[in-house]
Amino acid sequence: MEKLTIVVALGGNALLRRSEPMTAEAQRANVKIAARALAPLAEDHNLIIAHGNGPQVGLLALQAAAYTDVEPYPLDVLGAQTQGMIAYMVEQELGNVLPFSKRLATLLTMVEVDPNDPAFDNPTKFVGPCYEKDIADALALKKGWVFKQDGRTWRRVVASPQPKRIFELEPIKWLVEKGSVVICAGGGGIPTVYLPDGTRTLVGIEAVIDKDFAGELLARELGADLFIMATDAEGVCLDWDTPQQCVLGWTTPEVLDEHEFAAGSMGPKVEAAKRFVRKTGNRAAIGKLEDIALIVTGEAGTNVVAEVPSERR
Repeated sequence: MEKLTIVVALGGNALLRRSEPMTAEAQRANVKIAARALAPLAEDHNLIIAHGNGPQVGLLALQAAAYTDVEPYPLDVLGAQTQGMIAYMVEQELGNVLPFSKRLATLLTMVEVDPNDPAFDNPTKFVGPCYEKDIADALALKKGWVFKQDGRTWRRVVASPQPKRIFELEPIKWLVEKGSVVICAGGGGIPTVYLPDGTRTLVGIEAVIDKDFAGELLARELGADLFIMATDAEGVCLDWDTPQQCVLGWTTPEVLDEHEFAAGSMGPKVEAAKRFVRKTGNRAAIGKLEDIALIVTGEAGTNVVAEVPSERR
């Protein structure tokens, strides 16, 4: 198989699962699993890894709020912290399973968003752990957070504006050209805006950029051959949770346009896949992390292309 440039977006919940304690040990155990799955790709292809940070940034926010002598750190700063924390483990565990000669690099990544993005008027991005309704209500009253229901529990939501620009794009390209595995755009990137006073002063903003949209922008700007969103689902399901439920194999953006998907889970992935295919003509895929080798060859996951090859219909 020819050498490809592949961008993989790892979900934050894949690295720190909802049912597990939010400890460093639990996260490292999941990172080890991810590293074993990703290592073959790193050996055979140009690999760029982005990742989510919802559970991690939520945990840091709670820890910061517990120290009442100072104001809690804002989400952009916590996002930067999670980039270092998560990428440190990913880089280390990948290094433990790859040949010593394979270079790895983590790049702190800032992403520009529009301060007038309508997302700020309707927060939708889940961050942090799950709560019972009474606890969520108490936190909302005390901290001014917004909560929405996520299954049977409640989670904090923040604005999720669209990414406009990845500031470190050129250094990322340089590292990839030198054969390095690059870990970047963690948590969708650190959300930043320019002050409207004409000074071109860049500042952080309270938001979380969806890692799939940031990963799509990263993949597109890098000219990636393949953009993979690794999750805990086999792929995109139609008629979810019904007797007719089925996983789409190979499909097109036009077919996906005919269906609706949950905004808090599969929706952003589908939108990111459609956007990538329409803007580049290359393939996007959604599927299980453990199936990632088969996703690369097109044997697993939902593969989105401009036109499905005859042998895949």
